[in-house]
Amino acid sequence: MDKFAVIRILGKQYKVTEGEEILVDKLNDLKVVPEVLLYVDGDIVEVGTPVLKKAVVKIKVLKAIFYIIEFYNYLKYGKEKREYSLAIEIYFR
Repeated sequence: MDKFAVIRILGKQYKVTEGEEILVDKLNDLKVVPEVLLYVDGDIVEVGTPVLKKAVVKIKVLKAIFYIIEFYNYLKYGKEKREYSLAIEIYFR
């Protein structure tokens, strides 16, 4: 089995492995500490109630990404600009 964790950043949950790149909502240069909800290392499974205190996941924000999403409604057409941060270099400790 792999080593992975389920973390919560700004209210959303992500399943991550070490060294993986994930796309999260814009962090606005905040000092965000992800909460570890579940940690699996081979046969060892640790589940938090609600979070694990001893598990630490470090993240590093690489760059901001902007998407323009077009949507169509019955009488309305619009565009929405979404801002994301690319968080990578996830390390387990």
